[in-house]
Amino acid sequence: MNCLQHLARTSALPLQSLSGYSGKPSCVATSLAMVKGTGLSRRSIVVAEAAPGSVPSAESEKIDEKSETYSHDMTAAMGAVLTYRHELGMNYNFIRPDLIVGSCLQTPADVDKLRAIGVKTIFCLQQNSDLEYFGVDIAAIREYANSFDDIQHVRAEIRDFDAFDLRFRLPAVVSKLHKAIVQNGGVAYIHCTAGLGRAPATAVAYMYWIQGYTLKEAHELLMSKRSCFPKLEAIKSATADILTGTKKKPVKLKWHGTGCSTVEVSGLDIGWGQRMPLSYSEEEGVWILHRNLPEGHYEYKYIVDGGWTCNKHELITNPNHDGHVNNYVEVFDDNPGSNSHEIRSRLMSDDPNLSSVERAKIRQFLESFADEE
Repeated sequence: MNCLQHLARTSALPLQSLSGYSGKPSCVATSLAMVKGTGLSRRSIVVAEAAPGSVPSAESEKIDEKSETYSHDMTAAMGAVLTYRHELGMNYNFIRPDLIVGSCLQTPADVDKLRAIGVKTIFCLQQNSDLEYFGVDIAAIREYANSFDDIQHVRAEIRDFDAFDLRFRLPAVVSKLHKAIVQNGGVAYIHCTAGLGRAPATAVAYMYWIQGYTLKEAHELLMSKRSCFPKLEAIKSATADILTGTKKKPVKLKWHGTGCSTVEVSGLDIGWGQRMPLSYSEEEGVWILHRNLPEGHYEYKYIVDGGWTCNKHELITNPNHDGHVNNYVEVFDDNPGSNSHEIRSRLMSDDPNLSSVERAKIRQFLESFADEE
């Protein structure tokens, strides 16, 4: 059994605004166009709106501006056209009778709305920085929720807009979700900020690992209920990580160019909201970054003197739906004939499935996973 619970969290540097980023991840299959100006998808979404006049107009305008910025950053980072309107209040969809995916709670009153529809577990994936951005008082929400005997508020953080953090956090997160559902029964409400990335991915992983769905079945069911963009590659990688481990391989990136003062890279394993500097090698006459990466597919882009660009000397993705491309690197096991290579290759395919033995191993792993603080 692999002990992923003992792996260190990836570095959590402050998330920068992605407003200057023009190189969205290019592994996009579809564009999830949302109804303009509302944030509601073409599918039916339940919206629990804030009471009229409950927010002063000046504050409402400020929240509206934050929603615009958040939607822009989310679209850039996720590679799909996604919109979230915080000012409209909580929105959600039943994916199964016992599973809801939605946006964040905004006030203690939202707890009452969820209790009224049978929710027993509120499962929050937001970090403190997410909550602070929209001014959500999580302490008041948690205190109110936990004052009742029939509902529990649980937190399991995943960094926003970061597929790599999602991949490495999913085992711990789904373990915590599974244990809460077993303890509380009833309906679980899984949410991040907008309910369009982290929460849907967690729900799909839970259905895949615990409830017996194939990944394709879980994803199709989710998408039939809610327009969203779960990162399936992260779920596939996390599944393989549980079953094969997380061996790392050295990767060397180079930028050829002497007429610049700074060269950075974004993406890889740090997410699109963070940057790592390259060092200039006088000996080689190039900018260099050495990085040890677990097996997987990684997209990235260079930022040269503040400008986002691709390196023509390295692998480049095909253009996504709106023409953007990224550099990418594939990190593989050195031994293509190994058992772990076969398992990872199969689980990273377009339509992976788990054997009964693999399902049992994953379930045992999740149930024995060390609880987080």
